[in-house]
Amino acid sequence: MADPKGFLTTPRQEWPRRPVAERVRDWNEVHVPGALLPIVGGQADRCMDCGVPFCHEACPLGNLIPEWNDLVSREDWRAAAERLHATNNFPEFTGRLCPAPCEAGCVLAINQPAVTIKNVECAIADRAWEEGFAPPAPPDRLSGRTVAVIGSGPTGLAAAQQLTRAGHTVAVYERDDRIGGLMRYGIPAFKMEKRHLERRVEQMRAEGTKFRTSTTVGRDVEAAELRARYDAVVIATGATAWRELPVPGRELTGIHQAMEYLPLANRVCEGDLKSSPLSAAGRHVVIVGGGDTGADCLGTAVREGAVSVTQLDIYGRPGDERDEDADPWPTYPKLYRLSAAHEEARDLRTAPAADADARLFAASTLRFTGDADGRVRSLHLVEVDAGRRPVPGTERTLPADLVLLALGFSGPDQGDGLIAQLDLELEPRGTIARDTGFATNVPGVFAAGDAARGQSLIVWAIAEGRAVAAAVDRHLAGGTTLLPAPIHPYDRPMTA
Repeated sequence: MADPKGFLTTPRQEWPRRPVAERVRDWNEVHVPGALLPIVGGQADRCMDCGVPFCHEACPLGNLIPEWNDLVSREDWRAAAERLHATNNFPEFTGRLCPAPCEAGCVLAINQPAVTIKNVECAIADRAWEEGFAPPAPPDRLSGRTVAVIGSGPTGLAAAQQLTRAGHTVAVYERDDRIGGLMRYGIPAFKMEKRHLERRVEQMRAEGTKFRTSTTVGRDVEAAELRARYDAVVIATGATAWRELPVPGRELTGIHQAMEYLPLANRVCEGDLKSSPLSAAGRHVVIVGGGDTGADCLGTAVREGAVSVTQLDIYGRPGDERDEDADPWPTYPKLYRLSAAHEEARDLRTAPAADADARLFAASTLRFTGDADGRVRSLHLVEVDAGRRPVPGTERTLPADLVLLALGFSGPDQGDGLIAQLDLELEPRGTIARDTGFATNVPGVFAAGDAARGQSLIVWAIAEGRAVAAAVDRHLAGGTTLLPAPIHPYDRPMTA
């Protein structure tokens, strides 16, 4: 604790964003380049000597937050990077994409704005790359055992890196043409530029991890063949089975899933396409779903030049302050939050019929109507009460040339044949069943991440990857492992 009074003398200051009018003209990250480092030392000083750091419990990775806050305050960046990487393989990902449940668990947050943990984390990660504090860490010797990891999202990559560093020969199988899973094609570049992902992949290659892209296990490679070829298999395919909206008019042209829309925009940024075939340019866009994926669609549609963009959230508008009865500290509270995309929509007034930031709260879709050619033209909605019951007399109609469904995911996609070919047991909700050691009903096959846990946060995905790596290493080594296991398969976020 470098400054015992830092939390009393220094106000919370977050990484500033670039002006809206500037950033919506490009796909670069929304924050001001270089503006974090000058303020991050003072922000780290706000970390209290709280005795029991609940931020540890709020973070499934168990990040050593007070330790690296202190080291940043003292400008010991090398030591800070070592402490950060001790629990997190990819802090530059979480520092940009995680909603920071650690900040909700910050002791200072009981009666003051929390420490900017996420910003400090990002600053350490970026400084580590700039200063060469994150070199490849290949194993001293190989174990002679082989592991296949199916899926290259944060869970698959974390598992692969841990197992490679433990000495096993690891191959990652990815159905897309590039590594990264949703981080590659689901997360817009304005939230995380893909250079951060490329840098980690190159580090992993230098450590010895092998990558097999454009390979769908179950189609291009038989799952049983893969199982026979490797000593262990980790399934980390994510939860890609999207939820549907079964209302009249769903069959109309122009209604698409968010994960049909977002990858095309990312491919434009990658240089694969000149323009997206689902571009929002010149269209009235309505996004159904109030979560992060919906916000990603919002920011993307704004950059593509939509005439209007409105986002529907079936839940009522959250409060500005924590509800101590419903979400007591240190749980992650439901609050009204203004993401970069919502800030852009608010300032540009993209949704005249919506609330200030393009969102319509407590809104439920009734039906879609279209033109004579079968193309969607309108979305009909109704306000709902806290029990999601329609409020009489509140029906409204929004113009809609493009509708994007961002309703979340129910489990892994079963269309590729992987689950059927291995005869994997499933939970009632559609996720892959596993025991307390991450093992499925098939010997030598393990499941981790959203495919088994269900849709979750990136920080939980990385924690799952690290934990399943420990389970696999124990399996291959005959019952022992030195790899850390930050969570158990049935651990869940703190709730009231």
